[in-house]
Order: sequence, then C-alpha cells, then structure tokens
Amino acid sequence: MKINGSVALVTGANRGLGKAFTEALLARGAAKVYATARDAASITDPRVVPLQLDVTDPGSVAAAAKQAGDVQLLINNAGIATGAGILDSDEELRREMETNYYGPVRVSREFAPILAANGGGAVVNVLSALSWLALPNTAGYSASKSAAWAATNALRLALHGQGTLVTGVHIGYIDTDMAAHVDGPKIAAADVVAQVLDGVEAGQPEVLADDVARQVKSGLSGDLRQLYPAVA
Repeated sequence: MKINGSVALVTGANRGLGKAFTEALLARGAAKVYATARDAASITDPRVVPLQLDVTDPGSVAAAAKQAGDVQLLINNAGIATGAGILDSDEELRREMETNYYGPVRVSREFAPILAANGGGAVVNVLSALSWLALPNTAGYSASKSAAWAATNALRLALHGQGTLVTGVHIGYIDTDMAAHVDGPKIAAADVVAQVLDGVEAGQPEVLADDVARQVKSGLSGDLRQLYPAVA
C-alpha cells in the first residue's frame, strides 16, 4: 500500500485526528481524499472531497460507499467519548458502542468489496490504549474500543484473502478537543498520523503510537494488579 497516488476515505474528518489524517494524506501525494462527517458542510478544505457519512446509520454508510467506489485506503477514525461509567445508563453506553464498534464494522463491511475491486488496499481502525484498560469514567468507551479491537483482528483474517491490510492503532491521549479536559501527557495528532501512514506503507498490522499504548500492552502479560494498583 502506497499513499502517493492513492484514493483514501477518512471518517470523522472535520476536526482533530481525522483532519490531521486528511492533511497528511494530501501532503504525501494522495490522489483523492474523501473527508467525511455527519455534516458535510463542516468540511471546508477545498482540496478534499466532502462526503456526508453518519457511521451509526447503515443507510448513510451504504450511500457513501456508492459515491466513493474508487477508495483504496479506508481510515475508520470517527469516535465518541461520553464519559459513561459501567453503572451509568444504557443510553450512553449504547451510543459509544454504536459509534466506536458498530460504526467501523459497518463501514468496513460496505467498503470491503470496493477495496477488493481496487487491488486490496488497506483499512486503518483507530483504537486506543483504553482497548486494554478501563478507568472509572471510560467504561463505555473502553468496552466499545475493546470490542473494536476484537473486530479489527477478525477483519484482518476475513480480508486477508483479498489482499487487504488491516492496521489497528492504539494511542493514549491525543492533543485534540476530545482530550482537552485531560491534564497529562498528550501526543500531537500529526505525530500519530505520521506513524500510522508509515505503518500502512510498511504493511504493519498494528501501530502503538506512544509510550502509554506500549506500556499498557506490555502490562497485559504481567500481574493484572500492576494495571489496577488502586484496587490491588
């Protein structure tokens, strides 16, 4: 998979990490970038092709796939974080699951045959270090990202035969609006994107974009109490 000359689609591209993806793709010579959002009018970069896409709406996903039949690189970036705890209402937990798990699954399902027809290409699923770790105010987010991680692994196997690379991306906090409330280390969105696009071109199935993701993953092989010292 080469970025230069490719056709890419980015979900949740109107701000934050998604916008950083569109800018980096263009800088690396992508021939066309579909920048999607629930409100296509929020995409203002004249260099991209704005496309309406609500990942929680199957009809919207199907309509986007019909309009973007030349895609070779799919970046499932759209996501939400409500701050829902495990004992909070079903409504917020379902919102995160609908967006963060079912969203990339249904988008990947619609675009899989398109990728196959265009030579295989690649799918990037933006996950999180919280795929492997839950905090009191990330129960819904962590559960949805953990489910998306499992789906990413299954998708990798399902699309292997058609020559499609599937890359899962795990990160801690990124310096975007979503993490504006966080008082702690954050990685720049451009740094994450650079690592991801390098990883795609190198055929990597997984990108651990910062020390947080690397430390959390390494901790999974040890005593669980090391990840949760407060309740050990």
